Amino acid sequence: MSSIRVLKNFLAITRHKTVASAAKEIGLTAAAAGQQLQQLESELGVELFDRTKRSLSLNHQGRSLIEPIQDIVARYEALGSDFKSELSGTIVLGALVSTLMGAFGSTLNKIKQSYPSLEVKLVAGLSSNFLDQVLDGSLDAAIVTESPYALPQNIQWTELYTEPMVLIYPTVKNKKGSAPRGLSGDLPFIRFERNTWTGHLVNQTIRSSKLVIKEGMELNSVEAIIELVRQGLGYSIVPKLANIAWESDRQLEISNLPGKTIYRKVGLLEKRKHSRQNITQEIKKYFLEQVTAKEKATPHELTPLVGHNVQLLGVSSRRVAQNNTMEVLTKE
Repeated sequence: MSSIRVLKNFLAITRHKTVASAAKEIGLTAAAAGQQLQQLESELGVELFDRTKRSLSLNHQGRSLIEPIQDIVARYEALGSDFKSELSGTIVLGALVSTLMGAFGSTLNKIKQSYPSLEVKLVAGLSSNFLDQVLDGSLDAAIVTESPYALPQNIQWTELYTEPMVLIYPTVKNKKGSAPRGLSGDLPFIRFERNTWTGHLVNQTIRSSKLVIKEGMELNSVEAIIELVRQGLGYSIVPKLANIAWESDRQLEISNLPGKTIYRKVGLLEKRKHSRQNITQEIKKYFLEQVTAKEKATPHELTPLVGHNVQLLGVSSRRVAQNNTMEVLTKE
């Protein structure tokens, strides 16, 4: 009979898609992880993956076993939990890198400090991809932006916090000091990938503010876009991430946009019933308590202007900045 380690190895392979990557997560050699997978398939009498010389893909039998195996592992990890006063076990969370740089990153760190027996495994990616991974069970839950589409009936999304969409552009120094580069000039627009959930928000913001833009690059990383803007390669519309010290970098300007402020809503995506609900419920409770306390102390809107004002395409602008040193904890 397969051990819990063998079952965990199977779940790791379903997340990483390769034996070698899964082996690194669970501390085995690729050969040992491959042998454990073969052992499980031999005991069950079915192949769980379709194999070619270069690839390994989960088949129908394998997909049907993800939830039962997750339940077995969760039950095993829950043994003795009635005698403990804190959360324990493992949860696999998908997370946008930008959310780790936002309010969720600091809250996750506080959760880990409060519950040292809780193991949180993070997988970086895009919101739309995370939905598929939550559906097939390779993720227990994910921190994602609100979907622009209707979600499947067995999926729920709980809002955790919001970030205003703001316009950012570079500042160029001249003999008279620092001055913003006009958006009506030759600066191209650096767009977040338009077919993503955040990309839909960017489009909504452009329409709401009636901005005329000159298309440039298209990326799927908020962090990369911010850095390109700092380098003077264009301007963009991004969510105002919570853990960036916008006031410390003189190379970046931030602007209120005309019209109604559009917010990126960030929340937890999960199945309505799953084996890690005790953990996700506590995460949501803890997170919402922290955010509520923070929001009472810090208003959402940008602070009043200090210094010069300029009018660019109907946009009121002010000086802001970004912190160059940011630590992002992700798991490939």
